[in-house]
Amino acid sequence: MQDDRLIVAIDLPNALAGLDFAARLGDDVSFYKIGLGMLTGGGLALANELKQDHGKRIFLDMKLFDIGATIEAAVRGLAQFDLDFLTVHGDPHVIDAAKEGASGSPLKILGVTILTSLDRDDLDASLIKDGSIPDLVTERAGRAFEAGADGVIASPQEAAMIRALPEANGRLIVTPGVRPAGASLGDQKRVATPAQALADGADHIVVGRPIHAARDPAAAAQAILAEIA
Repeated sequence: MQDDRLIVAIDLPNALAGLDFAARLGDDVSFYKIGLGMLTGGGLALANELKQDHGKRIFLDMKLFDIGATIEAAVRGLAQFDLDFLTVHGDPHVIDAAKEGASGSPLKILGVTILTSLDRDDLDASLIKDGSIPDLVTERAGRAFEAGADGVIASPQEAAMIRALPEANGRLIVTPGVRPAGASLGDQKRVATPAQALADGADHIVVGRPIHAARDPAAAAQAILAEIA
């Protein structure tokens, strides 16, 4: 029951472990996220192998942030690998530079709004302006869309508010912080179930630990796919 609305995060030590994990999940899972934690463990090589040799879609979750010229150069380099999604911070100057770097490629640029592991206390400690997290996330999403982002990353709790934005028409909403009912929250603070996230406007859900930490990862993935079918 292949369904690319489910993106499975490969949060493992190295590319060999990632390949073994993908093999265990088999044909049911068609879309994988490879994050910054795997970069030094062969993450780009894993992305290429899964894409070119196994026909999987790839979300490279780098959350890039720098001056415009550096972002543009970095994204231009990554765009040559024929990947599907790339995250950068949702600041307008970053989005603008990333879109320039991805120009001419099918790579979609997704802007990060506010990390799903953060709450208002965390934002206060980082000197982020006052306001509720849903309001700040929605404002950042709107600005990212205005700057040209193909989509945004936000918690499922903000998906409905973002989907209601006029600027969100035709844009992607990708939600981490998705946990099946009864699953451990880990370090996530703003969560929802897979079905709820999609019902609230998400196009894709990202699930990591509830699958790769399960006794039977394939069965865990199949249960989520059945829930969202």
